[in-house]
Amino acid sequence: MPKVLLTVTKSDCRCHYCQAGDQFVVEDLCPPLCHELWHRLYPYVFALLNGADLDTDCGRARGFDACCPDGGRVWVHGEAVE
Repeated sequence: MPKVLLTVTKSDCRCHYCQAGDQFVVEDLCPPLCHELWHRLYPYVFALLNGADLDTDCGRARGFDACCPDGGRVWVHGEAVE
């Protein structure tokens, strides 16, 4: 079963939920993230869990970078892993 590794690459989280370097492996349940950040990440995670390649600046990839909707306070890199 595919998995998605989420890595927090930058964090200035005002609620201190995420710290730079935090990692979460997603298989079927959402990780312990705030709802706003998970809402932003979920479409990408869902696509990767179902075998999609995502559009990037350099073509297609099995990963993504996304930021928190709260002014980009938290940045996350996600990638499909086996």
